[in-house]
Amino acid sequence: MKIAVTYDKGEVFQHFGHTEAFGIYETDGTSILSSEIVSTDGQGHSALSAFLAGRNVDVLICGGIGEGARNALAEQGIKVVAGASGNADEAVRAYLSGTLTGSDETCDHHHGGEEEHCGSCHEEDEGCGGCGGCHGQPTVTGKNVGHKCTVHYRGTFNDGTQFDSSYDRGQPLEFVCGAGMMIHGFDQAVADMEKGQKTDIHLLPEEAYGQHNPQAVLIIPISQLPGSENLNVGERVALTDELGRRFNVLVTEKDSVNITLDANHPMAGQELNFTIELIDVD
Repeated sequence: MKIAVTYDKGEVFQHFGHTEAFGIYETDGTSILSSEIVSTDGQGHSALSAFLAGRNVDVLICGGIGEGARNALAEQGIKVVAGASGNADEAVRAYLSGTLTGSDETCDHHHGGEEEHCGSCHEEDEGCGGCGGCHGQPTVTGKNVGHKCTVHYRGTFNDGTQFDSSYDRGQPLEFVCGAGMMIHGFDQAVADMEKGQKTDIHLLPEEAYGQHNPQAVLIIPISQLPGSENLNVGERVALTDELGRRFNVLVTEKDSVNITLDANHPMAGQELNFTIELIDVD
């Protein structure tokens, strides 16, 4: 999976249409494999979507972005994660871990019953980004809403297994509280915290990535999905729907005729635990 970030001196640049460079990150879906800084050569809104598509970008992480640019990127099959701020590398790591979801993280396509429109199969592990945004998020309220918050956090499952930690990376996470960049329960917890406070929270699936949705499990004839004949059970791949948008799936079953793909977020149905420390509020 290839991720682009609007880039300025190591930070997420805040205006998509005026960015002079992109950080282009090659990932395996869970970690950064390589990165490069690419100049836009002064190209504006209208040309940037094609610029990114020409570099096979799957996801754009940015600050502010207009509706026209969003639509142009959607037409190119590029997912937009807007409202990000702070260190560009850390924003990519947060996206890969599933804690950065973006303010537009809602899907208006229906995964169930659309097997004939699945398009092509891309062998890319998309990590925790998944389809976690297919469920709407309630409004976040609190004094920190609208402010850039800097936090350290550690995430664990109920059995104590750690799935992510900014402490281990040595780099705190920055995000705009209430902008939809984070899963709802995490966002809401930070909205009410005091600077310097450290808290532990327990999130039900509805506050995180939702319950597992059986309608998001696709059974597709292998003959109708080019490339699927080369896939194995347990692999994560990206599919393209009839509008050119990508969504992530897990291969769960395969026989000589059909392949079964699960489009639920990898953490769907999971209760999550976080230790959150609010470092700063801007």
